[in-house]
Amino acid sequence: MISRRNMLIGAGCLAAAGGAAALTPRHRLSLVAGGTFEDAIPMEFDGWKKRDTNAIVVPESEDSLSARLYSQIVGRLYTRGDDEQVMMLIAYGDTQNDLLQLHRPEVCYPAFGFQVSDSKPTEIDLVPGLAIPGRILTATSPNRIEHITYWTRIGEYLPVDGREQRLMKLRTQFAGIIPDGVLVRVSSAREIPAESFALNERFVASLVAATKEKMRPALVGTQAALVLDQRLAAG
Repeated sequence: MISRRNMLIGAGCLAAAGGAAALTPRHRLSLVAGGTFEDAIPMEFDGWKKRDTNAIVVPESEDSLSARLYSQIVGRLYTRGDDEQVMMLIAYGDTQNDLLQLHRPEVCYPAFGFQVSDSKPTEIDLVPGLAIPGRILTATSPNRIEHITYWTRIGEYLPVDGREQRLMKLRTQFAGIIPDGVLVRVSSAREIPAESFALNERFVASLVAATKEKMRPALVGTQAALVLDQRLAAG
């Protein structure tokens, strides 16, 4: 005969199992609209032109963790005129969970021998009256310096640090959703940091506006993309 104590323990185990099952994400959220960033980002736009380079910090190894984290990686060097040069990286992962999640530059760059400093949140203007939350920092190595502007998207959220990233990932998981995610990073190397960050922001505004309309939500989220579409259509 089963004792009352064992019955209560069994009921508790069943309740815990049921709760865990209820909290297990079952639906995927992907904002890439079946496209790729390689095709969605033009080689030329607003005076910017893609140039060949091997200087971009890009996680490429097929055997590395990055190969499992990211299903799409696009790294390019763009130049405009004689004195404007920006490096761009877009790293997209179709699954953001406890094992797979975006690596921020504060984590990535030190692995390549850089020292990271002056990391702080910022607002990145896309058009007048529309900005997205991001982050700026400086990465320094013996050979070069990069002033970096970046943002991340987890599902429909745009977290500005690792804590927010984990919180927003959990929030979507509790809603039963497995979110996708993207890291968009641009950097330049002007001697005065403020000039680099201003250049980065101008480039980002041109980049997002030039991206194919159906893929803009994958960069900045559905709401920001909708507002941007309306502003661009209105001229």
